[in-house]
Amino acid sequence: MAWLHELFSLSPEIALFLALAGGTWLGRFKLGAFQLGGVAGALVVAVLISQVGVSIGDGIKNVLFALFIYAVGFDSGPKFFSSLGRQTLREVALSLVLAVSGLLTLVVMAKLFSLDQGTAAGIAAGALTQSAIIGTAGAAIAKLDLAPAQIQQLQGNVAVGYAVTYIFGSLGTIIICVNVLPKIMRRSIRDDAMKAELDLLKGAPLLAADQTPALPGIVGRLYEAGPAKNIHVSELEALASPQFPVTLERLKRGGEEVHVTPDLLLMENDVLLLVGRRQGIVALAKHLGKEVLTEHGPSMVMTTSEALVVNPAFINKRLAELRTQVAPDVRHGIYVISIKRGENMLTLSDDTVIKHNDVITLYGSEQDIQRAISLVGASLVKSIKTDLLFHCLGIAVGLLIGLLIVRIGSVPLTLGSGGGALLSGLLFGWYQSRKPLSGNIPSGASSILRDLGLAGFVAVVGLQSGLQAVETIRSSGISIFLIGVVVTVVPLMITLFIGRYLLRYDNAAIFAGALSGTRSANPAFGEVLNKAGNAIPTAPFAVTYGLANVFLTLLGPLIVAIA
Repeated sequence: MAWLHELFSLSPEIALFLALAGGTWLGRFKLGAFQLGGVAGALVVAVLISQVGVSIGDGIKNVLFALFIYAVGFDSGPKFFSSLGRQTLREVALSLVLAVSGLLTLVVMAKLFSLDQGTAAGIAAGALTQSAIIGTAGAAIAKLDLAPAQIQQLQGNVAVGYAVTYIFGSLGTIIICVNVLPKIMRRSIRDDAMKAELDLLKGAPLLAADQTPALPGIVGRLYEAGPAKNIHVSELEALASPQFPVTLERLKRGGEEVHVTPDLLLMENDVLLLVGRRQGIVALAKHLGKEVLTEHGPSMVMTTSEALVVNPAFINKRLAELRTQVAPDVRHGIYVISIKRGENMLTLSDDTVIKHNDVITLYGSEQDIQRAISLVGASLVKSIKTDLLFHCLGIAVGLLIGLLIVRIGSVPLTLGSGGGALLSGLLFGWYQSRKPLSGNIPSGASSILRDLGLAGFVAVVGLQSGLQAVETIRSSGISIFLIGVVVTVVPLMITLFIGRYLLRYDNAAIFAGALSGTRSANPAFGEVLNKAGNAIPTAPFAVTYGLANVFLTLLGPLIVAIA
């Protein structure tokens, strides 16, 4: 293995990408209903690779994690801030339950196995995956009335306990949040995430990029004029209900297309291309002749486009008011498919009120769409480019926030780079939802930031601590590792049952996000996101994650005082 050690010394990045590749492969295997997943797989493979000796710095780890957690926060900013309020008291209670049960479990294990303060604090830092405990516990140990050599020994034991227990602290949390929780709830994270997202969409269909509804709301149909002969185009369109409008977009007469005007008189054999709400066309069909095959009639390309409402003439107006306010020739051929405010879809009805920066989705011909957008405000063009100025500034702001330290007595509290990047992502994501013309990031770009950032971060952790953890277990026995397993599992299970049966979490995706946050367990949260397939778990995670960074950090001095 000497050649591997030499290779990884020359380029530790090779070890990182091998861990990512191997972890992704390992994570695909299933044992019954259990599946390790790519993040946990990367951790396991990284620990195996670390046994040949790999030296990799903290810089790449911090960058990867900052990219991951910022992207998560950015995607979830609008949902997070809209969810704050009395409804988040449940997340506060859940975070307190985890912190208290974690402290009690650790103290009991310390008494049973006669652990010194340093080892006990290190186990807490690793088993609860809260690295800040190392700092707060180390500072508390330094103030003990002991000889310098004893203090140094205890502080060294903190690092040993952390190294041995951190890996299962991450892996065990993934297993409980992703595999055990859905089994206990008898619900699927994916199904519940979809259900919660549909609730947010207020019944609007949730479609992937390659999906279309079998029965679209707006359709195009070809008919012969038939009984509608000798009436004008405007008269035909007036036969449709105002609630379900229909427009005549193209007309073919004697094999030639004729320019359509409101006062054009229809003839019996004219072939009409009608576009409109499905209910309107079905109702109008009784006034027309037979339906015609597509190849025998006129064709037309229609466009769907999003527009940002900024024109004051449309602000605070009901849809019914706008329908009468806008001239018929201006709104002719324009159909509103949906209205979105922030991340929430609005119900389309006469009483729906338009607000500043609402995003409306329009359907019609290219010419009609451009006319409507110029009237409403600005076009929201889906760009494939990322606004690097916006997002690099966002990450930099987050890292600056992470440097801030607030002291409660002698205990330093800080969000750290991860907490700072998450908070910045939430703020910048919320701002971008209010100013959609800035801060563009394609969904694919955001996805690779999350996937590569999290898996890479976990792999670096495994490469850095795997060798030391295995060597410590060999020299000190497996007792510290097993104690760490108990400290990882017991508080999580207590919190899981209290959350399920006392706090009444009934959505597996939301609960899994909240539970992983109470442990500030980023790898587990990443796997929860993968299972969910959307950002639903992020809002509860963001609340409990922020609280966990405070509650768990405070455990360091308490453990030193009690153990």
